Amino acid sequence: MAIQLQKKKPVSLAKETPGIKGFVAGLGWDPAVVNGHSVDLDISLFMLNANGKLIADEFFVFYNNTESPDGSAFYPGDSRGGEAEGDDEIIKIDLAKIDVRVEFLYFTVTIDQSEERGHHFGHVKNSYINIRNSADNSIVCQYKLDESFTNEDSLVFAAVSKNNGDWDVEALGQAFTGGLETLVELYQ
Repeated sequence: MAIQLQKKKPVSLAKETPGIKGFVAGLGWDPAVVNGHSVDLDISLFMLNANGKLIADEFFVFYNNTESPDGSAFYPGDSRGGEAEGDDEIIKIDLAKIDVRVEFLYFTVTIDQSEERGHHFGHVKNSYINIRNSADNSIVCQYKLDESFTNEDSLVFAAVSKNNGDWDVEALGQAFTGGLETLVELYQ
């Protein structure tokens, strides 16, 4: 059974899944149509150094940059409306390939065209992020977003951080306004 993540309570990937070599961060949500448009969530990854900043712009993985330069992170495609069963969007992580300068993996979620369409996280129901073992696709841990953000359109969902050679995952659930641009400015 998957561990339900709670804010500020990190979980060791190595302890929960000994020998883990990679994982998949999967985002899911219930479909919703607001103001005539599907609410479209996008998962992104910021690969950060010890100072909490991107190592280089190419270490920001999202729909317009689908792979990190070290080959450790891969975003295979965009789901526009959350219609699929299971995870709607994913980013695959190979822990052995992560650049040694990377200390944090910040998984974020933004709402595409939120301002133009009048969308915010208050319109999103049953959203979650799963961390799955790449070897067998089993869910190691999950964070369900149960807060209602009625003005925000971007969210730092979870962080995976280096801890004495292993990796810990922690739910963050920090919401912002200003979309993807706000998050990029925060981590550049």
